[in-house]
Amino acid sequence: MVFTGHEFAEGGEFIANTLKKEKIKASFFFTGDFYRNPQFKKLVLQLKKYGHYPGAHSDKHLLYCDWNNRDSLLVTQSQFSFDLADNYSEMARLGMDVKKAKYYLPPYEWYNDTIAAWTKQLGLQLISYTPGTLSHADYTTPQDKNYHSSETIYRSIINYEQSRPSGLNGFILLMHIGAGPERTDKFYYRLRELIKYLKQKNYHFQTVDQLLSR
Repeated sequence: MVFTGHEFAEGGEFIANTLKKEKIKASFFFTGDFYRNPQFKKLVLQLKKYGHYPGAHSDKHLLYCDWNNRDSLLVTQSQFSFDLADNYSEMARLGMDVKKAKYYLPPYEWYNDTIAAWTKQLGLQLISYTPGTLSHADYTTPQDKNYHSSETIYRSIINYEQSRPSGLNGFILLMHIGAGPERTDKFYYRLRELIKYLKQKNYHFQTVDQLLSR
């Protein structure tokens, strides 16, 4: 399980407590703005104490590529590198061992081969979520044309797991640590239900470094 964060973190305490009760380690990819937000400091340190994987998600949550033309870059290599360095600086400031945080999850999960190459040049490995479910849509609001309710999102995960021969083996399931006030139907409240279902199916939960370093 992977959680990202930039502006919002209202689900943080609930998610952290749920994972602790279920004895699960997850991966958290936050922007520099998230890490430096004093309102989120207690949560970040709590996640660190619990042994979850801390990751970078860019400093300012930049959009790297045009939405309609993925090959069209919107940042220079210098902008990309300095922004990412600022993200890691904030992590180091909070006592995280950034040398162990080599996996990088880009903002919006939107990138191209140039961004992947630049990431590699910095000694990092770019990753993203595994497609096939609607878990990443847990931030959408009823005003969005791509809005999905928590029930729809939950069913998409269960249906995928039940319909594929390999189920969710090796799956990077991405969610958000907060969706903001405009979404009242918070998917993270279904987290414990989802975990219990997956445990019953004999899944084991791993952080991204455990999963990808095998």
